[in-house]
Amino acid sequence: MPTLLHSLWRYALLLVAAAPLAYYAAATFAAVRFFRRERARQLPAFTPPVSVLKPVRGVDFASYENFASFCRQDYPDFELLFAVNDSADPAVALVHRLMAEFPHRQIRLFIGAETVGSNRKVNKLCRLARAARHDILVVSDGDVRVGPRYLREVAAPFADPQTGVVTCFYRGIAQENLFAAIEAIGASSDFFAGVLMAHWLEGMSFALGATMATTRAWLAKIGGFEALAATHSDDYEFGHRIALQGGRIVLSREPVWTMYPAQSARGFWEHQVRWARTVRLCRPLSFAGLIFTHGLPWALLAVFLVPGKALAAAWLAAYLLLRLLQAWVVGVWGVGDDVLRRKLWLVPFRDALYFAVWLASFASNRITWGGTQFAMQKGQMVAVEEDNPAAAALSTRPRS
Repeated sequence: MPTLLHSLWRYALLLVAAAPLAYYAAATFAAVRFFRRERARQLPAFTPPVSVLKPVRGVDFASYENFASFCRQDYPDFELLFAVNDSADPAVALVHRLMAEFPHRQIRLFIGAETVGSNRKVNKLCRLARAARHDILVVSDGDVRVGPRYLREVAAPFADPQTGVVTCFYRGIAQENLFAAIEAIGASSDFFAGVLMAHWLEGMSFALGATMATTRAWLAKIGGFEALAATHSDDYEFGHRIALQGGRIVLSREPVWTMYPAQSARGFWEHQVRWARTVRLCRPLSFAGLIFTHGLPWALLAVFLVPGKALAAAWLAAYLLLRLLQAWVVGVWGVGDDVLRRKLWLVPFRDALYFAVWLASFASNRITWGGTQFAMQKGQMVAVEEDNPAAAALSTRPRS
């Protein structure tokens, strides 16, 4: 009986260990299905006026080119609105330069915003939305770069009044730094696989922060940006709340670029744990379910459970083959991420790091953002007294 029980446990664990391999195969299929269909689709001839809202804080290694890419749009009528926290922000000088070099574009700059909630980015969005002149609002972070057809791709789905949100994948532009590359690889090889699986199996019910486009009517149905002012994951909440109102979330075939500056090992670790902990606190069940997508630790466990060295080697080979195939199809063939194309070999190393991040996210129910500690209560950020006043800012990316 002990031998039979031991065998049953071993086979049960091996069955679970096979789950990530099945997930990699399914995500590969989901990517092929999505991108083949979307690349064959014709856009409707719909180009209404658009207001682009850009809340920014600080600059990074490529900020001016990022800003300028929005001025090079092949689009008939749009305005570009920037907001910063104060006049000392280094982004102010870049926006004035932008105005001088693109005088034919409608560019406006707003300094300061009323404090509606703890999320300073959303506070600025509240002001920008009130100042915007057009019905379609396109929200994009300051570290995003776009191609010349970006606005055509993002605006066209709103020809269907059931479209509530249009959102985009993002590919990385990383400085020559190991941890910047790993962060870029994580998004394109792992996170987007989950996005495509959600799109295939249940439809999109959230947005990605690199682009969040909507109309005034849909925004009003969720109480405006003001309703999101105390949330941390404003992109997720933005899309999710509009989906609950019946709006269709469209995942665009048009990827944008986002910047990954050089960072230290500690900065990388703290940034990743902060975001993982935020996801866990906002979506605890789905976050716990990620255990079945972590292929590397399960493959290592299988090595000790399967009989014989040949079968153990075959299991590790299956992990590497399916994982790298999924990463390539999703991130390189699908999204077009050049960082992943050049550094595909880092994927297993990234998987090992992120499993440690996933475990570490359970150590606390608080997050630190911009030097302030918050408790998450029903998706809202509530400031708490700092246990460590010397806590450093966790993100090296210029966020609002």
